[in-house]
Amino acid sequence: MELIRGLHNLRDQHRGCVATIGNFDGVHQGHHRVLEQVREKAQALGLPSVVIMFEPQPREFFEGEGAPPRLTRFRQKFELLRDHQIDRVFCLHFNARLRALTAEAFIDQLLLNGLEVKYFVVGDDFRFGCDRRGDFALLKHYGESHGFTVVNTCTHRIDGERVSSTRIRGALAEHEFLLAERLLGRPYRVEGKVIHGRKLGRQLGVPTANISLQRKRLPFSGVFVVEATTEEGRRRAGVANVGVRPTVNGESPMLEVHLFDFDQELYGERLEVEFKAFVRPEQRFDSIEALRNQIQDDIAFARSWEYRTHSATSE
Repeated sequence: MELIRGLHNLRDQHRGCVATIGNFDGVHQGHHRVLEQVREKAQALGLPSVVIMFEPQPREFFEGEGAPPRLTRFRQKFELLRDHQIDRVFCLHFNARLRALTAEAFIDQLLLNGLEVKYFVVGDDFRFGCDRRGDFALLKHYGESHGFTVVNTCTHRIDGERVSSTRIRGALAEHEFLLAERLLGRPYRVEGKVIHGRKLGRQLGVPTANISLQRKRLPFSGVFVVEATTEEGRRRAGVANVGVRPTVNGESPMLEVHLFDFDQELYGERLEVEFKAFVRPEQRFDSIEALRNQIQDDIAFARSWEYRTHSATSE
């Protein structure tokens, strides 16, 4: 799959396609239906399939720290789209200049002169352009007068409710990981590169693999039962803390994972962490010793949870 960053990187071979546009945060079951719609039409027309998206996401540009936490960072989103056999991702930097484009200029520069879209799949509630004045009706009008087809996306519902990134964030905030898995079509996972930390976990006898969240919040915080997968495919159960580590005056969000029965170095490797169950909220302790004792209780809980779960599934 090809990644194109910005209008200035478009070439003649990129013109003529079937496209869709959106944040695709989580690349969830609803997105799967849209991607299938795009891919099937692209194959029928003999054209490449293209997903158009923005970095940062528009709400992150407008709301900063107040924007909803992401379900997937860009790298993971890209890999998930590749798994769905999309030919190209066209990523635009969302900045003041792009925000100021009128809806008409957005269509002219991006869809017509830029990509020469032949078939455009978009939600009928999609808004775009300066002050969100562009809508589905304007796209349909442009399509009819400029020779490209505009259709709305297929809405997908589970348990009678529309599948959306907002709904998944709500499930995760309530630690409903099985529901989130149904909506996503896969278990909820976070991945990132293991970095050097303060080595406090090692001093406490529970070494951790630390993954920086790069100032991005997850939809939850606290201590969780997890299962992690290394680059080499090794899987280990463990316990993880998500948050700022108030007992040691941490500031930036961090994911810290202690893997059971594992003593190899992981610095510089990418680790994929799957969340299984909630243990307790993140909290500040009066002393390192109190923190040490609680960590041992957390580990005991996580091991017990793993044992009970595996016993139940094997019966």
